[in-house]
Amino acid sequence: MQDTVQISEFGKILVFLVLGVLFILAGYGVNALLSKKKPNPIKNATYECGEETVGNSWVQFNMRFYVIALLFLIFDVEIVFLFPWATVYAAPEFLANIPHWGILSLSEMFVFIGLLLLGLLYVWRKGDLNWLSSKQQIASINTNIPLANYLALNSKKYIVKAFVLNEEMPAMAAAPANTGNITAAPTSIRRAPIKTIIKKSE
Repeated sequence: MQDTVQISEFGKILVFLVLGVLFILAGYGVNALLSKKKPNPIKNATYECGEETVGNSWVQFNMRFYVIALLFLIFDVEIVFLFPWATVYAAPEFLANIPHWGILSLSEMFVFIGLLLLGLLYVWRKGDLNWLSSKQQIASINTNIPLANYLALNSKKYIVKAFVLNEEMPAMAAAPANTGNITAAPTSIRRAPIKTIIKKSE
């Protein structure tokens, strides 16, 4: 009788890894053979998660991306805890030996899923899943200043004076008479010229 060769569990994992690598390399090879090679600056640009890689990297980023990503990670990772429950019900011989484990694991998973649903309803009710908030929240601070004072201040019109480099300002007070060694104050004060330095951004 001819002996049959069986692959061990580690051998199966090795075969699975080799087939996975070959499948990925085959996909790259087919893509290289069939794809059109017409490069341009847009195709050669770096892909940055949907953001345009043009200009300064210090741009305003919507914080809702992080909130949605965190909620997804929280609820996605907690699904891993459903795996023991599935393994209990997938082994009938285990339930035959210890029958009360089935009811215990079922009730535990109902409690776990119920807590997840409560958390999801709380986040939904709070409005964190809405991309555009429907209610505009205006910050208010309780002060002792009447509203009429704010309205009077906002109703005033201010005139912006044009800047002159060498403008002469009049003296603040009249110059006193000469007495002894004390000299009189000058009749006008020259402003120091202001030099504006503009650096080119690199």
